[in-house]
Amino acid sequence: MDCVFCKILDGSIPSKRVWEDEQFIIIRDIEPKAKQHYLAIPKYHQKFIRDCNQQQMQVVAHILKEVSLHQKELGLTNGYRIIINQGDDANQTVPHLHIHFLGGEKLKD
Repeated sequence: MDCVFCKILDGSIPSKRVWEDEQFIIIRDIEPKAKQHYLAIPKYHQKFIRDCNQQQMQVVAHILKEVSLHQKELGLTNGYRIIINQGDDANQTVPHLHIHFLGGEKLKD
C-alpha cells in the first residue's frame, strides 16, 4: 500500500509522535494552519467515514474523547477546531481517515 500515513504508522517513514495508544497516533501537521495543528491518525486504513464499520467508528469517538481529555497537554486549552476532510472537493490529500485539531490561538473563520 502506498499510503503515507500507513508508512508513518509502520515506522517506514519516521515521525515524532505526540501521543499514541493502541488505537491511534497524534503527530504535528507538517503544514500547520494554526499555532497548534495536530493530526490524529487511526491505526487502521480507511479513506472515508462512510466506509467505516462500527469498531472503526468507535476509534473515531475514542480519538475525540482522548483529545478532549488531553487538550491542556496539547496546548488546546482555550478551545480547538476539529476538521475531517472527506474527498477531493474537501482537499483530502491523504487517502487515510485522519482528524485535524487546530488551536493554541484565536482562530479565524
